[in-house]
Amino acid sequence: MKKNWILIAIFCIFLVVFGMVLSANLRRMTENAFAPINDSTNAMKTQVARVLHPTPTVIPDPVTIINDVRGLARLETIQYSVEKIITADSGQEVLTQLFGDRLLFVAHGVVIAGVDLNQMKAEDLDIRNGILTVNLPEPEVFIATLDNEKSYVYDRQTGLFTKGETDLETLARQAAEEEILNAAREDGILEQAGLNAEVYLAQFLDTLGFDDVIFE
Repeated sequence: MKKNWILIAIFCIFLVVFGMVLSANLRRMTENAFAPINDSTNAMKTQVARVLHPTPTVIPDPVTIINDVRGLARLETIQYSVEKIITADSGQEVLTQLFGDRLLFVAHGVVIAGVDLNQMKAEDLDIRNGILTVNLPEPEVFIATLDNEKSYVYDRQTGLFTKGETDLETLARQAAEEEILNAAREDGILEQAGLNAEVYLAQFLDTLGFDDVIFE
């Protein structure tokens, strides 16, 4: 009787082990069988994603037209980096939820100012009693532009029955450039550009032997 129980126990253990091996083999066969289907599904998802979100293609026109070439003698003496938040909307105040278009634009811009030495003439330099008098041109802004790598549309909300104004972002960018320029002017960029020009030219003229320089 005891021998029979031992045989039954051994047989049960054999069945358990055999079942585990068989289950593992079936799982492996199932994974191998469905692997091509999964690969096809993933490939199809990739293709669908490419169709719905295509990579933009930029093709420059091979023809280049140079309209003007000018020599410059600009002395850039200061640069401002300015950030502004611009809100632009289509003006549909009453029916905003239906036909409105509103965007929030984060603008990063650069403003560079200095003096244009090309405007100077011979009479702008006067030497008397060893003192050099220099009549500098008025400081001006040379560049006021957006940094496209840092500027972006933070948020845009359109109405239920509109796809949005096509030129709204363009208008926001134009307004941003103007606001960045105004911010730099209000902060005194022109005055500081003039002072920096005097310091730089004074050091340069000193190396030429002009110890006493007066700027007008």
